[in-house]
Amino acid sequence: MTSTVDDDLEKLRSQRMAEIQSQLEQQAAAQANAELEQQAKQDAIAELDKSMKFVLTPEARSRLSSLNLVNPELTTKVKTHLATLAEKKQIAVPVSDTQLKNILSGLSKSRRETTIRRI
Repeated sequence: MTSTVDDDLEKLRSQRMAEIQSQLEQQAAAQANAELEQQAKQDAIAELDKSMKFVLTPEARSRLSSLNLVNPELTTKVKTHLATLAEKKQIAVPVSDTQLKNILSGLSKSRRETTIRRI
């Protein structure tokens, strides 16, 4: 009787060890995929930054880097848009700070402008 109980316990232990090993392998694979995606995203951002050196003037790059601190998603969107326009030669290179301001204001038209009137 004790040998069958020991055999059953050993089977349960081996099954549990196999489950744990499988879970660890799945977690490792998911972590590796996440790291690869993060690396690909960083490479794409680095490529955009590199292209911005040719597309923007130093003042415009400074403005865009300041905007990146506040709104990184908008900055990435603007950089992608500018890179695409420059690649298709639909925009004059280099883009000045005033042109960048106009582009940014065009993208944020959905925001209301607040005006104060004195009576």
